[in-house]
Amino acid sequence: MTLPTHVRLVEMGPRDGLQNEKQVVSTETKLELIARLGAAGLPAIEATSFVSPKWVPQMGDNAEVMRRIQRLPGVDYPVLTPNLQGFEAALAVRATEVAVFGAASESFSRKNINCSIADSLKRFEPVMAAAQAAGVKVRGYVSCVLGCPYEGEVDPQAVADVAATLYQMGCYEVSLGDTIGVGTPGKTRQMLDVVARQVPVGKLAGHYHDTYGQAVANIYASLEAGVAVFDAAVAGLGGCPYAAGASGNVATEDVVYLMNGLGIHTGIDLDALVDTAGWISERLGRPPASKVARAVLAKRAAACQG
Repeated sequence: MTLPTHVRLVEMGPRDGLQNEKQVVSTETKLELIARLGAAGLPAIEATSFVSPKWVPQMGDNAEVMRRIQRLPGVDYPVLTPNLQGFEAALAVRATEVAVFGAASESFSRKNINCSIADSLKRFEPVMAAAQAAGVKVRGYVSCVLGCPYEGEVDPQAVADVAATLYQMGCYEVSLGDTIGVGTPGKTRQMLDVVARQVPVGKLAGHYHDTYGQAVANIYASLEAGVAVFDAAVAGLGGCPYAAGASGNVATEDVVYLMNGLGIHTGIDLDALVDTAGWISERLGRPPASKVARAVLAKRAAACQG
């Protein structure tokens, strides 16, 4: 099996990572985090989301964040827009890429966004039309692709159907999310094989949470299936408020370490990324969830003491 030679990582930390933090994260901290990630070589950094502050108060400064980002050449700054109102607000502050999100589980869809899968997809039609008219790229997300907190196992065909609908609507890429982190490599490969019958594998991305410590293994299984785009969050930030015990997305530095070991190019400076993981974790008052960040920072500390 030939693995990809290049992998593109999409950084989730500033949005997916921070949105469920109980403490208020300042706009200045968000802007510095985005700047540090860009300087480390991340090619895509999901900056914020244009959802109602009533539901996600941490993202209430979305317009200010987008206005003040120092945009680096060649770096994308996508934002989450669940509906046309969110899209129009994002467009007003020069968003050039947006994301829409559906689910492969009916129960999760109703708990998360208060509507059925079919209704959620229908809501995206005006967003897709407006994005096409404005020349804005749209990325799609599918939640609960390997398990649901309410339904348990999810049928891979259900994942394929939602992913195919998003792709046919005009999403340039569809990210498949193990929202509660229950997936294993065999289940991951089985799901990808089914989805790839309806969506070209080159248009798929993997988004794996690390609740059971399987995210890196699932990424390797995805590489074997031909997937070459992965979502990750610096320091392993994040979680899912609708899934008890779900940990954050796989840590970006853990993924980069894996890719470096496999000789797969990412264009990301691992040392700068670890510095960023340490910095944001210190701001949040806890150690990084990332194994790589903890190991590298401990090694540095020991060297300084020696």
